[in-house]
Amino acid sequence: MLRIHNVKVKLGEKRYAKVISQYLNVREKEIRNVTLVKQSIDARRQNVHFICSFDFQVHDEEQYLRKFPQLQRVQPYQYHYLPSNDQSVMIVGSGPAGLFCAYVLAMSGQKVTVIERGQEIEKREKAVADLLENGCLHCESNIAFGEGGAGTFSDGKLTTGIKNERIRYVLETFVQFGAPEDILYLHKPHIGTDYLRQVIQNMRQFLIEKGVTFLFETQMIDFKQESDSYHVTVLHHGQTEVMNTDLLVLAIGHSARDTYELLYQKGMTLEQKAFAVGVRIEQSQQKINQIQYKKSASSPYLKAATYKLAVQSGKRGVYTFCMCPGGYVVPSQHEDGTLCVNGMSYYARDGQNANSAILVTVSTDDFGSSHPLAGIEFQRQLEKKAFILGGGHFHAPVQKAMDYINNEVNPLGKIKPTYQPGYQLCDLNQIFPDFINHSLKEGLLLMNQKMPGFIDEDTILTGVESRSSAPVRILRNENFQSSMKGIYPIGEGAGYAGGIMSSAIDGMMCAEQILKTYK
Repeated sequence: MLRIHNVKVKLGEKRYAKVISQYLNVREKEIRNVTLVKQSIDARRQNVHFICSFDFQVHDEEQYLRKFPQLQRVQPYQYHYLPSNDQSVMIVGSGPAGLFCAYVLAMSGQKVTVIERGQEIEKREKAVADLLENGCLHCESNIAFGEGGAGTFSDGKLTTGIKNERIRYVLETFVQFGAPEDILYLHKPHIGTDYLRQVIQNMRQFLIEKGVTFLFETQMIDFKQESDSYHVTVLHHGQTEVMNTDLLVLAIGHSARDTYELLYQKGMTLEQKAFAVGVRIEQSQQKINQIQYKKSASSPYLKAATYKLAVQSGKRGVYTFCMCPGGYVVPSQHEDGTLCVNGMSYYARDGQNANSAILVTVSTDDFGSSHPLAGIEFQRQLEKKAFILGGGHFHAPVQKAMDYINNEVNPLGKIKPTYQPGYQLCDLNQIFPDFINHSLKEGLLLMNQKMPGFIDEDTILTGVESRSSAPVRILRNENFQSSMKGIYPIGEGAGYAGGIMSSAIDGMMCAEQILKTYK
């Protein structure tokens, strides 16, 4: 199999063998079994087109490799499962890190139990709907907690900044369980919350058939080491029970504040971690399409446009995060009396508004304390202010972007908030300390210089975005073990991953370490 990169392809062109033959100036019939392996959009000029990579076969690969130095020979990636051992494994959390850890262990024949404080997807969807429609928060089943983790009610982004051979394995696993096949080749793949929910259910059913035990509405509230195993106390459907396991994997997610507190009390080594906070911006998706795609904005071959911006405000970075084309702003808090937001898109990305987080970097020096959990309190204080400013009932504080910059509050224009269950016009300056307000305002103006039209008189901001990453890191060694033998912290909640893909891969690598260590 040969691979060719950086091939320019017109919008709508599907005759890939012809495209490759013209690029190499060979006969089309020589090019066989073409597979599209990467597709990105080049919109830097008026002539918008795709840039693609292809795998293909020819009769004489050696001749082609000699003649065309830009070609390379590739071999399909094969993941090899390690043999199981006699250790029982309990995984706390069913987000991507927990699920893929369970998946690799189960495929190797390991005994695995997954406990999840939230509900399975079918029940979780009803709890989330109750929040969006009625303003009723279920503290253990919401957009932060439940099967699939916080990413279940997001855009389902599958981009990652890490380089790892397991990426293809994760993508193929998602497709196996029902994800769209285009995630295998799109430069910026996403599943969408609608597909992702079904994928997770299918994955759970497969794992159950493989012997994995799932316990939902089951929260770890204590653990105690006895010899070489752990007695884990859980709250299961409101009843206290004790379960035994040899190994404990912590895939707790970045919002499990009470679990962080438990780990701290137990003496596990934790440390503060820098993160970022800010707001959600909403713009007209049609306008973003026009800015990014220019004359091709109405092309049926182009999906809703995205953007990614980063600027510097003094010593602080200001950047867009988790941009959701055609998406919705949703409440992602899990504590009463607090409010924070996130972005969510369906696979079609066909909503009227684009949204993205606009974040300002926060260092550990900003926490005002050396306590390992001080970052959590920093988040919580912002979320409490947002709740109060929104008027309660989990209504979000909203303000036009230019009004925020100019310290004014005026009626909204053409763009209306997608946030449910409701919103309150107010001054977002009241939420943040001065250093964040200064950087956010400067950052917005700099982004508008980079991408003219990024903000206008109708652009709106919704507060507060405070959960972009964990405020704590659970220290672990090169074998993935924490300061307590037999306990493995993984994923976003451990502070070693960010997003679905890196979390899934972190879970896989933890499973591999468990299989190697106890063979």
